[in-house]
Amino acid sequence: MATRTQAREAVIGMLYAFDLGNEAIVKIAPTMLEEKKIKNKQQAFALALLGGVVENLTHLDEVIVPYLKEWDFARLGGMERALLRLGAYEILYTETDAPVVINEVIELGKIYGGEDNTPRFLNGVLDALSKDQKEKNQTYTNGTAESAMQSHIEKSHTHPSHADMTSQEHPESPIKDEAKKGLQ
Repeated sequence: MATRTQAREAVIGMLYAFDLGNEAIVKIAPTMLEEKKIKNKQQAFALALLGGVVENLTHLDEVIVPYLKEWDFARLGGMERALLRLGAYEILYTETDAPVVINEVIELGKIYGGEDNTPRFLNGVLDALSKDQKEKNQTYTNGTAESAMQSHIEKSHTHPSHADMTSQEHPESPIKDEAKKGLQ
């Protein structure tokens, strides 16, 4: 039986292939996962991660870039981009605890990263993203949800392709269930 770590490892490989231009990887992903003995719940988990990252790729890249400091996202290695995208997706869009996500990405970075400092780099970027996301979620749950939502709406409406969407329809809205409860 496959583990979530093995599922994430398979997703990283598929994201790397997707980044290199192999868009068909999404269609053949179930077969590839079966060959790696990733089945049932773990396969569903892996497919959800892959689909989520691919669907939100542009937003994830936009979210990651400010945390890179002097690094150019396009010049990062393909595996580093795949690892950052997966980590950012899980932090922003899933209920998995951020420390678990960051640890998983760091461990995969030790195996697949191109540089010795890759795990430290991944940790720095994802930890900063996680802390900022936690602060945003705190804003939603501490009674200032309306002002936080208004700020999010204003930011989302600055993107021309999403100017006519409401915040609930907006694909870039990474509000987790906890934050949603604070809005009710």
